[in-house]
Amino acid sequence: MVPTSRIRLVNNAPMRATRPVVLYWMTAARRTGSNFGLEQAASHARRLRKPLVVFEALRVDHRWASERFHQFVLDGMRDNRAALDRRPGVTYLPYLETGAGAGRGLLSALAVHAAVVVTDDFPCFFLPAMIEAAGRQLDVRLEAVDSNGLLPMRAVSTVFPTAHAFRRALQKTLPAHLKERPQADPLAEPFTAPAWALPADIAARWPDAFTWLDGGGSLARLPIDHQVRATDLTGGATAAHERLATFVDHELPGYGDDRNVPDRDATSRLSPYLHWGQLGPHEVFDRLMTREGWLGDPPSKATGSRDGWWGVSRSAEGFLDEFITWRELGYNMTSQRPDYADFGSLPVWARQTLEEHEEDPREHLYTLEEFERGATHDPLWNAAQIQLVREGRIHNYLRMLWGKKILQWTASPREALAVMIELNNKYALDGRNPNSYSGIFWVLGRYDRPWFPERPIFGTVRYMTSENTARKVRVKEYLKRYSGEGTLFG
Repeated sequence: MVPTSRIRLVNNAPMRATRPVVLYWMTAARRTGSNFGLEQAASHARRLRKPLVVFEALRVDHRWASERFHQFVLDGMRDNRAALDRRPGVTYLPYLETGAGAGRGLLSALAVHAAVVVTDDFPCFFLPAMIEAAGRQLDVRLEAVDSNGLLPMRAVSTVFPTAHAFRRALQKTLPAHLKERPQADPLAEPFTAPAWALPADIAARWPDAFTWLDGGGSLARLPIDHQVRATDLTGGATAAHERLATFVDHELPGYGDDRNVPDRDATSRLSPYLHWGQLGPHEVFDRLMTREGWLGDPPSKATGSRDGWWGVSRSAEGFLDEFITWRELGYNMTSQRPDYADFGSLPVWARQTLEEHEEDPREHLYTLEEFERGATHDPLWNAAQIQLVREGRIHNYLRMLWGKKILQWTASPREALAVMIELNNKYALDGRNPNSYSGIFWVLGRYDRPWFPERPIFGTVRYMTSENTARKVRVKEYLKRYSGEGTLFG
């Protein structure tokens, strides 16, 4: 049973038990396993003895829509089709818009046939507004289900100012929620009703995406950004689980020592799959803790410490702090602060010190276009930007330096914020995510403290330099790998 703490009623419309199907609108948890939303929809379908319709759509008219993100989602749709097509009583409906607004009205047309509609609860980008608008339009009950983290977003009502404060609260609260597990396969129990046939008028007006999933459609035909090319990284649940297995079974032991070393690239590289919902947080946690031989014993007393709480290896402890504390800290902010992406959401001390130094002279100033091309005077910064454009990611440690230099090389902190958001959300496969905004705003002081001595431009916001970074961590091979040779955009 899905915990009530993860279910949010979006509207006050009733369930309509005489209608023929239960509709799951898959928006953020784009997977068929370990998914509380799909589990909730399947539970409704069994109780009402109705078939389940899984509707997964991909729009073209949102900001930063590009070949990169579309290809990644389409990879996932192929995996979902393979997983759902063999399920009795389940109809999978993937839909790909081929023009702006082409999908308008499709959800409502499907919901007319639904006894209840279930969707995913995600606190970031355009999804919250989209879900609320749907709730106002539909004449049937709409439930949004939280599958984002190990801790339900509404389990705590405080917006925490630091990772330490959140970690301490999480250590007190999380153990009880760890017992509330999503089903590994929420469709394992069969449905009694036969699969639903899509009405002819809906099928004619909104053709499904099966042709695209079979390779019969070209992304070049879509009105999306074709400059941001797809990367070599394959999307979807299959690739996600392969990556998880490789990291946990072979790379985890080196994580503790090497995760901050760009030359070693020892990070998990799971964030794109987590962002797109193609991998669930419980799946990551279970795979890791099985390897560690963790038997589910209660962790030690809550102290807020990063180390030793779980009683597993040092590398596993370090990964869990990044994966749980820092990742879910972003969901804590974005789920409770609608202004999470605004300069005014910074801590008062950070906002004040940055504004006090806004008029400080800058030795270097670059335009958005120069930043985008990696055309600064700093080879290490350029390498990080080149990695972002080519691969859709920046090594985690260098991502911090990347942001700090943008702050130093723009005319104001507000301009720096706009540049970071634009570049990250345009190119990063894990962009437009609560974690993205945590990282970007950390550059400007969120979740941090004042650092002294006070400096030009930064004030008391933490300062970083490429020279110090190169002395602290090995970057020689990284610089060779992302030297800028060749073209970025072709």
